[in-house]
Amino acid sequence: MSNWNKVFKPIVVLSIICIVVTGALAFTNEATAPIIEAATLAAQEQARTELFPDATGFTRADGEFEGVSDVYVTDNNIGTVVTCAAKGYSSTITVMVAFTPDGTIERINITEQGETAGVGTKIISEESFQQSFEGLEATALELSDIDTITGATISSKATVSAVNYAIAAYAAIS
Repeated sequence: MSNWNKVFKPIVVLSIICIVVTGALAFTNEATAPIIEAATLAAQEQARTELFPDATGFTRADGEFEGVSDVYVTDNNIGTVVTCAAKGYSSTITVMVAFTPDGTIERINITEQGETAGVGTKIISEESFQQSFEGLEATALELSDIDTITGATISSKATVSAVNYAIAAYAAIS
C-alpha cells in the first residue's frame, strides 16, 4: 500500500488534472477561435478602409507571392492594397501598402510589429518614416530611397523589404 500512496497515486492524480485542464483549454480554444478570426478580419478590413476611405469595397485577388499574405483590389478601381511582412529586429513587421492605379504608393500602414520599445517602434511613432513612402513609384526600393530612422536601421530595412514584396506582387497582378 505504501507504493500506491508514494508513487502511483500522485501520478494518477496529476494525469487526471492534466486531462481536465487540456480538455478545458481545447474547449476554450474551440469556442473563441471563430470570434478571434472575425475580429482579425474586421481589423484588416478597417485597415484597408483607412488606406482607401473612398473604396466601395474590396475583392481579394488570386495569387501566391513571396512575403505577401493578401492582395485586395478596390471594387471601384481606385487602388490595390497588398499585405506583406518581413522579419525585423525582434519581430515580424506586417505592412499594408496601398497602390494607386497609376503605379505609385498611396500610403503604407504598419499593422503589426513587436520591435524594441522606443527604438524599433519609431517606425510607427515617427510619421515622417511612413510618409516617406508616399508617392514613390512601384519599383524596387533601396533603403536610401526612404527617410530611415536613426537607431532603428533593422526595423527600417525590414519595412522596406516588406514594401518591396508588395511592389513585386503589385507588378505581377497589374
